[in-house]
Amino acid sequence: MRSSFTLALLLAVGLAGSAARAADESPTADVKGSADHPVISRFSGSLLVGYGQQDWATTVLPGAGGMSKTERNKFADPLQVEGKITRLFYLSPLGKTPLEVFRNQQQALMAAGFKPRFSCEVKDCLGPAYFAIKDDNRGKGMDWAKGYLIGVKGNNFRGAKWGIPMSVTYDEGHILAGTLTRGGSTLQILVFTSLAENEYTDRAASYVEIVEPKSMPTGQVTVDAKAIGAGLQAEGRIALYGILFDTGKAELKPDSDAQLDQMVAVLKAQPAAKVFIVGHTDNVGSVDANLKLSQGRAQAVVAALAQRGIAANRLAAHGNANYAPVASNASEEGRAKNRRVEMVLQ
Repeated sequence: MRSSFTLALLLAVGLAGSAARAADESPTADVKGSADHPVISRFSGSLLVGYGQQDWATTVLPGAGGMSKTERNKFADPLQVEGKITRLFYLSPLGKTPLEVFRNQQQALMAAGFKPRFSCEVKDCLGPAYFAIKDDNRGKGMDWAKGYLIGVKGNNFRGAKWGIPMSVTYDEGHILAGTLTRGGSTLQILVFTSLAENEYTDRAASYVEIVEPKSMPTGQVTVDAKAIGAGLQAEGRIALYGILFDTGKAELKPDSDAQLDQMVAVLKAQPAAKVFIVGHTDNVGSVDANLKLSQGRAQAVVAALAQRGIAANRLAAHGNANYAPVASNASEEGRAKNRRVEMVLQ
């Protein structure tokens, strides 16, 4: 009798020790370098255990049609968006259900003016939505906290360990996608909250993805002299995005030097050619202000080319404001394309 009691006591102590050691491996702080996004706060007491941010990238979000009826684990009308993408992954406190966490997230978003486009809380769409999101490898580029999800329920799973990255599931899952307008910009927001890996962890996990519209950084590619010459020969003009100015300014930025050098090279290779340097703007601001700005920018380029040895009588500056867009000014991406300098054969 005493031997059996002793064995049982030792076994209980051993199991308790194993559970305590496993609990020590749970994350206790946010992943290094992370921060909540200002448009949605965390559920009280949660840890931000996964974080990633891309200054310019693209992602696919569910459209209003939900899940495809013909393609497995695909959105019916996927919405591809570009801009600054922030990805956040939270673990809620022990004992908090996915429903409680999600309802708080939903309530906070709706109070802020969120406009839902797609939502699902039933299994017939949750499973496909889960795989559509998870199979996109969204967590691959994120930073993750060290540690594990630890089993705290079920005799056979106490102290068991599971990985944290993208540990949302379709069990007790809830998904919401839509838009929120802030400061004149419309943000795309996706929230997916479910059990964290399984019922034995007794925690909820939330994946949040926020896309902020942003113009693609321009001026990162210089058009070389050969391409400029070919463009002038074929079209009589060529748009150059490597000529850079600060917003509302007409002073050339130093990063423009590489593009200016290529413009000089083609003009020296074609000594008889005369060109207009034409400045273009987007539609932000008045036409009069944009005419003045585009003219000033064109004159700045002419002056820079003259300083590099091109005869002044071969160059003429012209400001065209926003009279000749090459894309819609309704989007930031379109406005970025419209802000350009062109070389045009006289």
